Amino acid sequence: MSRLQQTDGLSDEQVELVKLVKEFVDEQIIPVAQELEHADEYPTQIVEGMKEMGIFGLMIPEEYGGLGESLLTYALVVEEIARGWMSVSGIINTHFIVAYMLLQHGTEEQKQRYLPRMATGEVRGAFSMSEPGLGSDVSAIKSKAVKGGGEGDATEWTLTGQKMWLTNGGSANLVAVLVKSDLGADSVYKNMTTFLVEKEPGFGETAQGVTIPGKIEKMGYKGVDTTELVLDGHRTTSAQILGGEPGKGFYQMMDGVEVGRVNVAARACGVSMRAFELGIAYSQQRETFGKKIAEHQGILFRLADMATKVEASHQMMVKAARLKDAGKRNDLEAGMAKYLASENCADVVEQSFRIHGGYGYSKEYEIERLYREAPMLLIGEGTAEIQKMIIGRRLLEDFALKT
Repeated sequence: MSRLQQTDGLSDEQVELVKLVKEFVDEQIIPVAQELEHADEYPTQIVEGMKEMGIFGLMIPEEYGGLGESLLTYALVVEEIARGWMSVSGIINTHFIVAYMLLQHGTEEQKQRYLPRMATGEVRGAFSMSEPGLGSDVSAIKSKAVKGGGEGDATEWTLTGQKMWLTNGGSANLVAVLVKSDLGADSVYKNMTTFLVEKEPGFGETAQGVTIPGKIEKMGYKGVDTTELVLDGHRTTSAQILGGEPGKGFYQMMDGVEVGRVNVAARACGVSMRAFELGIAYSQQRETFGKKIAEHQGILFRLADMATKVEASHQMMVKAARLKDAGKRNDLEAGMAKYLASENCADVVEQSFRIHGGYGYSKEYEIERLYREAPMLLIGEGTAEIQKMIIGRRLLEDFALKT
């Protein structure tokens, strides 16, 4: 076993679970990832295998039919799956964020209704904050929820707007959607509400007033369906508001994204590790000037730099996950982990690409796929610039001058 990406202090159960996932990745994902990715084909058989292993319910408590594992365990599993094919980790990551938001903020009725079926993969989750014109500025969302008649849980709402960048937008049948709800609060962030929108899997009109136009064509991150979502007078009730109370949507979403950042860091760690594996293997096979290219100092320096970045990213990710598991604030560490791991991933993948030389540009070689996938991690769950804003503001809190 490689010395890289080792995690101290794991229980026997955690070690065994990560080992099983690694075997699944090596046997069921890596051999088919290239073919499926080039065809932009949804990995149905892989998803069914993950259902059987209980991965969709990994962090859902046992009382709701899940395995009740920690964020750290989940992140280590995501790391392994992303090592095989990043798109597969995306399928479970968005599902996990919705399950986490339900667990932390949902009513007991919502938990009972959705979590047991999410644990088995029968209900698959997606979440939606972004819109075509706003990027990182969540406060600028235009999608609206207009209140109608009724009383109590029967209070009616109508949702209208256009959402963007839904991972699992087509395959999911439950979408957590952030919209504006004009409640007269003094802060724009307190005028946002998260609705749980049920729909059928697929494309076109998938529920009353809900349309999934089709897959967005992307340079990488293929196989997984990334879509828009159009709300055109979708009728719902207060019973579908996450937590049952309007005005808390922004804070609920940020809580979910904070945990999601740990998982994006884990995905970056997995992709980095695979790029390093490919690079160090190729460097011991390819010969130039009468010796293996690994024996050339220039390549040796690259391998050393890559391995150091792989290891540093993993340890930062583990720290952020453990803080969250301990119930402590981890926005600083989650931001650092996501920033460090995604930037390191882009660099490690490029260095592996350079080690491969001209062959790295060929679709026959796996590094070509990784080279197209790594950039997504630089922008997913918040850009590097957003992470640095979060990190900087928290540092000013911690190191504020005494007056």
